[in-house]
Amino acid sequence: MTYKHYIPLVSLLFFLGFTGCKSSKTITGDNTNLKLSAKQLIRENAKTSPNFKTLQSKLKITYSEGEKKQSHTVNYRMEKDKVLWMSATFGIIRAKITPESVAFYNKLDNTYFEGDFQYFSKLLGTELDFNKVQNIILGEALFNLKDETYNVSVHQGNYVLQPQNQRELFEIFFLLNPSLYKVTSQQLSQIAQQRHLQIDYLAHQEIDNQVLPEHVKVIAVEGASEMIAELEFKSVTLNEDLRFPFKIPSGFKKVEL
Repeated sequence: MTYKHYIPLVSLLFFLGFTGCKSSKTITGDNTNLKLSAKQLIRENAKTSPNFKTLQSKLKITYSEGEKKQSHTVNYRMEKDKVLWMSATFGIIRAKITPESVAFYNKLDNTYFEGDFQYFSKLLGTELDFNKVQNIILGEALFNLKDETYNVSVHQGNYVLQPQNQRELFEIFFLLNPSLYKVTSQQLSQIAQQRHLQIDYLAHQEIDNQVLPEHVKVIAVEGASEMIAELEFKSVTLNEDLRFPFKIPSGFKKVEL
């Protein structure tokens, strides 16, 4: 399995949960502090975790690979800790992710997928679940930073956190803003396979006194191949009563990942 096959599917995950608000404003943060220890930094980061019930938005997705580039706008909804949902125009492509399953269907070719997180876990080389996916799409660290001991350093004005004992299958680094204490980049490398996955949070916004992603860039590299997805969030509303309709049409062919 390669990142080339992974990116169109990871899009279904990454494109479901980033947040915004009609009254939001882009923020950069003040009062830079580059003197925190790793424990202090992790504690400050934990204070910034988002807190809402539901979210609904229009999401612009730009995807490029080599000379090919395309953009789409989709509807997406989220019930925190329970459901991530996306629907393209007229429900042609629809996806629903819960703690128990990952599913999507495509009316353009009459196919569907229904399964668990096993495929994505194999690609990342670590156990993946709903909570980890939600953490990524909300701008939170992929792994709970309180579960390990980290070294901290400063590089180009950002904090860099890395585990004192890196994992055997991959190396991971977290970059954090020194004033907002939010993750600005997550980088996962599988050196032996010449793979690198990087999630950059290029801008944050303030929504109801919370700091959330505004512009996100996902880069996947394998050897000489590079694929990029950018996300922009518009017309977002929070804490409304939402529905998450999803029913695989009869006669569709199941695809194996």
